[in-house]
Amino acid sequence: MGREITVSMLRAGLIKPWSALADLIYPPACAGCGTSTGAHRSLCPACWSGIRFIERPYCEVLGSPFFHDLGTGILSAEAIADPPVFDRLRSAAIHDGVVRDLVLGLKYRDRTDLAPMMAGWMLRASDGTVAACDAIIPVPLHRARLFSRKYNQAAELACHLARLSDKPLLAATLLRVKRTTQQVGLGARARQDNVRGAFAIPEGRAGDVFGRRIVLVDDVYTTGATVAAATKMLKKAGAADVTVLTFARAVGDLI
Repeated sequence: MGREITVSMLRAGLIKPWSALADLIYPPACAGCGTSTGAHRSLCPACWSGIRFIERPYCEVLGSPFFHDLGTGILSAEAIADPPVFDRLRSAAIHDGVVRDLVLGLKYRDRTDLAPMMAGWMLRASDGTVAACDAIIPVPLHRARLFSRKYNQAAELACHLARLSDKPLLAATLLRVKRTTQQVGLGARARQDNVRGAFAIPEGRAGDVFGRRIVLVDDVYTTGATVAAATKMLKKAGAADVTVLTFARAVGDLI
């Protein structure tokens, strides 16, 4: 039997020469340090070894990594003393070194090409919550900031997560209606005040989340003020379950 020529094979045959030409013009380089690598959207061994991925054991609610395995279903003291409004938090890596550089590159240096790689790590770290969800929603930017930045880094990550998982992306369901100041440099209480009342769901869109399991996507989790304010709006609209999924998170000392 002769070999079947499929559309995907034809497409691959057409794309391959152009990809080779692109590699000559823009050689593959490490996304962290710029060292030459064998493939685009990859890291060199030195950068890869410097990443602290968040793996089990961790708090089942806040996803805070534990230094010692304390058993199944263990919660951190923070999750017990001050339970979050969202149902759980999952993050791919600790926000330092190369991970911080990747976040800054995506957020401030127009490195949207990093989003597919970062989203892949997030999907792996989601602990099955993306596979079980009904829809993915990015934390939105206010239209004024979106105009100046030209894109929303959380939406870039959410878009690739939706593509990788074949889940609906609801990019217009949650809006930021209050123009907040930058959260960087603010304390925990100031961050909460800054984002209070910042989010809304447009009229007629509450049905997008009512009774549904939502994955709320952002780039970094620090104090949680932003995702908490967004979650409150989603829960008010009737969301049954909200998982916060970020690429990076700040952590203190491991437990």
